[in-house]
Amino acid sequence: MSQNVYDRVKMNPKFAELVQKRSSFAWKLAIVMLVVYYGFILVIAFSPTTLAAKIGSGVTTLGIPVGIGVILIAFVLTGIYTKRANGEFDDLTNQIKDDVRSAQ
Repeated sequence: MSQNVYDRVKMNPKFAELVQKRSSFAWKLAIVMLVVYYGFILVIAFSPTTLAAKIGSGVTTLGIPVGIGVILIAFVLTGIYTKRANGEFDDLTNQIKDDVRSAQ
């Protein structure tokens, strides 16, 4: 990419909008994941008996489904980000590319 094209992309107001929206959304999802993960770790550290409680009459404890839930939340958040990235963020990217092409 030539410096001229790079400068036009960088000065495009839609580029600033894309960067702001993408960063804000990524940080929100990261914070959700950190709260879930560190909340799980804090429960393990400070109240291990909570997750050690047996479910039913078997050997499975409450920690197993909660741990699986933490993993599933990571997959769900990844899916949410991918859906928005393939929609709104790609649309903005395509608009930026069209603007730069039309200015050449």
